[in-house]
Amino acid sequence: MFGFAFLLVFGFGYAAGQRQAPTADSGRQDELLRSLDLTNEMSSTAGRPLRMRKVTVQPGGVLALHDHVDRPAITYLLQGQMTYHPAGMPPVVVNPGGGFAEGRTTTHWAESTGNVPAVWIAVDIPRP
Repeated sequence: MFGFAFLLVFGFGYAAGQRQAPTADSGRQDELLRSLDLTNEMSSTAGRPLRMRKVTVQPGGVLALHDHVDRPAITYLLQGQMTYHPAGMPPVVVNPGGGFAEGRTTTHWAESTGNVPAVWIAVDIPRP
C-alpha cells in the first residue's frame, strides 16, 4: 500500500512539474540555403538513409573526380575555402556560407584552396 501511495504522489508531483509543450514557434528564423528537387534524382529510396556528415579536407587536399548520379547531395561550407571543378565548366570558388545542390547531372572534383582546413556539412542519400 505504501508503494502505491508513493507512486501515486510521486507520479502526480512529477506530472505537475512538467512544462506544457508549446503550441507555436517563437524566436525562430529559417533561411533556405539550398534545395534540390528529388523527383528524377533516383529510382528508389528504399533502404537508403538520408545522412548528414561533417567533412574536413586539409589545405591542398583533393576530392577525386566523381558524379552524383543516384546520390543527390546538398553542401554548406563552414570554414576554409573549396574550389569545385565541374566537368565542362569553369572552376567555382566557395567560401564559408556557400555550398552546392548536387544532382544527377553533377560531375566534379574539388580541392581545399584555403590556408585552413575546409570544413563543410554534407547532406546526401548515399548509393546502396
